[in-house]
Amino acid sequence: MVSAVFHSPLEVAPTTKAETLSATSVAAVPRPAPAPPVQVRRGWDLRFLWTNVTPPVLGLVFLVTVWAVVAGTGESGIPTPLETWRQALEVFSDPFYQVGPNDQGVGWNVLMSLQRVAIGFGLAAAVGIPAGFAIGRFEFLSRMFNPLISLLRPVSPLAWLPIGLLVFKGANPAAIWTIFICSIWPMIINTAVGVQRVPQDYMNVARVLNLSEWKIFTKILFPAVLPYLLTGVRLAVGTAWLVIVAAEMLTGGVGIGFWIWDEWNNLNVASIIIAIFVIGIVGLVLEFGLIKLATLFTFEEVKS
Repeated sequence: MVSAVFHSPLEVAPTTKAETLSATSVAAVPRPAPAPPVQVRRGWDLRFLWTNVTPPVLGLVFLVTVWAVVAGTGESGIPTPLETWRQALEVFSDPFYQVGPNDQGVGWNVLMSLQRVAIGFGLAAAVGIPAGFAIGRFEFLSRMFNPLISLLRPVSPLAWLPIGLLVFKGANPAAIWTIFICSIWPMIINTAVGVQRVPQDYMNVARVLNLSEWKIFTKILFPAVLPYLLTGVRLAVGTAWLVIVAAEMLTGGVGIGFWIWDEWNNLNVASIIIAIFVIGIVGLVLEFGLIKLATLFTFEEVKS
């Protein structure tokens, strides 16, 4: 007689010794600790504020403090920062008004000065950059023109203004001529130095491949000299913007330099201080734009 054995569903089936050791070893393995939650910074980065924002703000506070102390004596005749601020609100409330040929807003004067700078600088670039490539490329031209450049470059830009008045018989072309003659030297010198610093191995390869001068210029010289060229352009623009103010003071007409001289004749010193800040801001914008342009064409060597 066969007897059937029935197990209850609640009974646990017996396990072997190997299965028990396996389960014990798995349970003994430590589980990895959970990763700490990522902390998201909220608000301002204090280190960024301390290193990038605080120093220029303190510099401006120092400038305004010294200005207020000097103006507070009452003997210098310099208006206080508050008086200058009120005058600035009045000046910039309508910067493009136009009453007559010699009575225009500060906006028109700045635009006219920038126009003269653009024309004079453009002519200087059209002449100076090719001349720099030629002087740097050919040793004979370098020895020929280096003494002339060394002789004429230190001459004050305003010394060229009477020559411009004599030749062009007009104040506006004389001012453009002054910008041209003072802007051309940085571009010639920096471009020539860049050409002379091109590795000789590049030129030897070009000679072996029998490349034409146009190929040498477009494929070798221009890419290598471009950072030097842009540095010369940046220096030339800064010099041109400095010179135009002094040139316009002497030649008259419409321009930020003439506006400063006209306000001085009216004994409006607050407007002169405003013009100084305007000149500085415009020059800063030009400098910043050219620096950003130069960084696009400057390549840093990768360190191994």
